[in-house]
Amino acid sequence: MQLLDVADSDLADVLALNEASVPHVSSMDMERTRWFAANAGYFRIARIDEKFAGFLIGLRPGIDYGSENYGWFCANYRDFGYIDRVAVAPAARRQGVASSLYDDFATTLRGEVDVMTCEVNIRPANESSMHFHELQGFRQVASQETEGGTKEVAMMEKIL
Repeated sequence: MQLLDVADSDLADVLALNEASVPHVSSMDMERTRWFAANAGYFRIARIDEKFAGFLIGLRPGIDYGSENYGWFCANYRDFGYIDRVAVAPAARRQGVASSLYDDFATTLRGEVDVMTCEVNIRPANESSMHFHELQGFRQVASQETEGGTKEVAMMEKIL
């Protein structure tokens, strides 16, 4: 497996996988995908046998991003590494792609920040994601309703 910084030539694959992964991640368009490529502190892809296998977008505080969940962490933490979204291609699942991306993001944060954060849907429930995050060492620190009360998310942290 290779973990690589996202390149312009990867953005169509990222967008297609992101949209195939809704509602576990929020929908986005190519303009937002390019915005992440320009503004995210961490935006890496995974390749297995040179085939696109997944991606992770990580943010630090202080960027102009309208996400309710990112905003919650900005309001409640002085500094953090926030996992905005991660997705793994169906053919690459159960091959350690997400774990490798999470470990790589944590490695980039160590020495700069003490906590990695994310949210997991609890209404509608995403039980496999919650299980994955618990195995990764995350714990729920709060919850919040989003999208006008139609969703609820667990706010998660992992001390690095």
